[in-house]
Amino acid sequence: MAENRYASIIVDADTQEVLHARQIDELRYPASLTKVMTLYLTFDALDSGQLRLDQKLIVSKSAARTPPVKMGLRAGQSVSVDTLIQAVAVRSSNDAAVVLAEALGGSEAGFADMMTAKAQQLGMQRTTFKTANGLPHPDQKTTARDMAKLAHATLLNHKHRYYYFGQKSFRGKKNTNKLLATRDDVDGFKTGYTRASGYNLMVSATRDGRRIIAIVLGGASTDSRNQHMSDLIDRGFDVIGKQPPPVLIADRASVPTTDAPVIVNLRGTNSALTPIQTSGAFIPSVNTANGWTAQVRSLPSEAEAKEIALSLQKLAGGGTIMARSGFGASGPVHHAQVTGLSAKSARAACNSLALPGRRCLIIAP
Repeated sequence: MAENRYASIIVDADTQEVLHARQIDELRYPASLTKVMTLYLTFDALDSGQLRLDQKLIVSKSAARTPPVKMGLRAGQSVSVDTLIQAVAVRSSNDAAVVLAEALGGSEAGFADMMTAKAQQLGMQRTTFKTANGLPHPDQKTTARDMAKLAHATLLNHKHRYYYFGQKSFRGKKNTNKLLATRDDVDGFKTGYTRASGYNLMVSATRDGRRIIAIVLGGASTDSRNQHMSDLIDRGFDVIGKQPPPVLIADRASVPTTDAPVIVNLRGTNSALTPIQTSGAFIPSVNTANGWTAQVRSLPSEAEAKEIALSLQKLAGGGTIMARSGFGASGPVHHAQVTGLSAKSARAACNSLALPGRRCLIIAP
């Protein structure tokens, strides 16, 4: 890995917690990871009715002149939106990306402005797009953290179209992401390369009902990048395998009116959601042998998270403080977490914590 190009991050896709981080906020060139945003906006347009999958788009002269890798489209040719999406997602075709960009933005430059605006909306604060395909531009920059946010937003908002990124071939040619063929747990996302960026890779993978997102930027070669990514995937699943299963918190409108801590719908390794109701709060019915957790999520600073964790530990009469971080729409967030508690002490700590405006959660083991 070239040190001035390298960055990597692993994120628990269920909780958005950062499991591994190396230079994740340093500016890097996205290369063809850019195309994930191109397709994100294309999916937005499909959802809104602005585009249809069977709609034919006309290839402009500028799109036809786009440098490889490309489909080899000719000026004046008409191509369906569905074909263009497959070409971009599977084979990383630069000309296909420009056709989509011009259809939605009027020009590639206009579409790049839309891409940057969407990036800001998704909390990708350090990202600027200048091309629809990731071909070199000195001002087109991103970070590993921002690319993880884009991957998470795609899974969250366009999960029904995520399969494009996992399609293993297009017109007889294999997906550029070789991990789709060599690892059963990897089910999608995108490769990228320019001389300035090095070898980039975004993946998402699932194992035992859990999903992670992983980004590697600045690899020295395809093979070394893929091996490094494979190691990171194993590391990420090893980390989350030692944590309590994720929980889904009810929307505010559906949370019962109570001062007690609230948790609903524990997702176990079989993906089943099992809530029970106890005294106005939902408490998961699960094995309690490994200890319960008290947690306050999404705090603005590490110092505040540590302070609240110390308070929780004191109120619970023990337990282990765990360092947890993730990302929110406006930047990094930190979680105060104390684990290794009994169900009674976790409830007592959360009930006793005076923290107006924030909910203290209890998490079953």
